[in-house]
Amino acid sequence: MSSIQKELAHPDIQVPADVQSNVFVTTLDKIYNWSRRNSLWPMMFGLACCAIEMIATAAARYDLSRFGMEVMRPSARQADMLIVSGTVTKKMVPQIVRLYNQMPEPKYVIAMGACASGGGPFKEGYNVVSGIDKFLPVDVYIPGCPPTPQALLHGLITLQKKIDGQSLMSVPWYPFGGNKGPSEPIPVPILGPDLIDPRHAQLLRQRAAEAAVAQMNAAPAAESAPAA
Repeated sequence: MSSIQKELAHPDIQVPADVQSNVFVTTLDKIYNWSRRNSLWPMMFGLACCAIEMIATAAARYDLSRFGMEVMRPSARQADMLIVSGTVTKKMVPQIVRLYNQMPEPKYVIAMGACASGGGPFKEGYNVVSGIDKFLPVDVYIPGCPPTPQALLHGLITLQKKIDGQSLMSVPWYPFGGNKGPSEPIPVPILGPDLIDPRHAQLLRQRAAEAAVAQMNAAPAAESAPAA
């Protein structure tokens, strides 16, 4: 029995040795996950210094093709894995969310490095987002500033293990087991003086109205106060 057969074989069903070359028993989940985990297509997308490490990982020294992930696609519509590699600025977030929405499901997101995971050394900067997970669902976080190619490979292997544990009956993108089917697109943030998430528009309007009322109530009190 080959290594692939051992990996996919159903542990509870023993196939006699004399028919193992003709009969193979597995589950739909295993064969489905095995095919996806070994054919992830990352999007050709980089932001900062982490992207250099990602490029190095795809070179011959580290041989990313061993994992079936070497086919980086320049189009989001042909990719199913987004590696956010670098500092995420507020000006770039709308474009990242737009690209993510264009990717077909199933799709995964890897936050590569300290900047993509939590802002990194620029966390308090006026133009930097403190983590891409405030806007996109992240599957794997890779620490480091920047992470080494070995760290990225470890993150990819971790993502493969996560895929191995998924089931057709519970993944959100198929309408099985009570799921709703494909998810709705994430609203693209509005770039102005600061980022505005359209999903929080009602809350922002409410707080603005409360601030206006408080300012109106404070104005008569200030006028009636005696002069010093």
